[in-house]
Amino acid sequence: MTSLPIYNNEGKEIDKVELNSKLFDGIVNKEAIYQAVNAHLANKRRGLASTKTRGEVSGGGRKPWKQKGTGRARVGSTRSPLWRHGGVVFGPHPKDFSYNLPEKIKNVALKSSLNAKLIDNNIIILDELKINKAKTKDAVKVLSNLKILPRKEKKSFTALVLLDKIDDSTLLSLRNIGFIDFNLAKNTHTYEVMSHTKLIVTKDALKEITNRLNREGKSEKVVKTAKASNKDKK
Repeated sequence: MTSLPIYNNEGKEIDKVELNSKLFDGIVNKEAIYQAVNAHLANKRRGLASTKTRGEVSGGGRKPWKQKGTGRARVGSTRSPLWRHGGVVFGPHPKDFSYNLPEKIKNVALKSSLNAKLIDNNIIILDELKINKAKTKDAVKVLSNLKILPRKEKKSFTALVLLDKIDDSTLLSLRNIGFIDFNLAKNTHTYEVMSHTKLIVTKDALKEITNRLNREGKSEKVVKTAKASNKDKK
């Protein structure tokens, strides 16, 4: 069973936590991560790109010249796609790109993303994030104690803080730090975990994630056994 050290706000190791072997089994399913990330990005798309066809462009009601006798090509409207200021052929129109991914794939992807961070030694377990006053410098001091401040040569460095609850002082202290994002453990997802360099999880948030994935795994087993019993009856 894998264990990780637990740090306090001063950056000192105070304890160790045994990771759940079912959740942190070292298996990284890249296909599930790929599907989860693609689904998240697709659901974020607004799909507002729009063009006008020749029937939607204003003007062009009068035939520019008679059909025959001019020596020029026949034209019925000045808003033909061949003309300047004309309509657009096969242009984009508002579209909904979102789609639902099966819960089982979402769970496997989230589990795999956590294992990927663990393999790369990019998970830090924090006893609790205690910030008494709503001051950014207090939050920066905690991050400095944990040695996760970005270096000059690593401008793309980002960190995700997962908490079991977010109070006002924590919210006000963390929101102005450019390389930090934070969220509740119950709301985190694969894209969020994979898009950050470091993952900082409080002890209670880790329990919440573990219970969440274990609970969903049990519900899947219950569904399978229920289907099997129905087949036996038939």
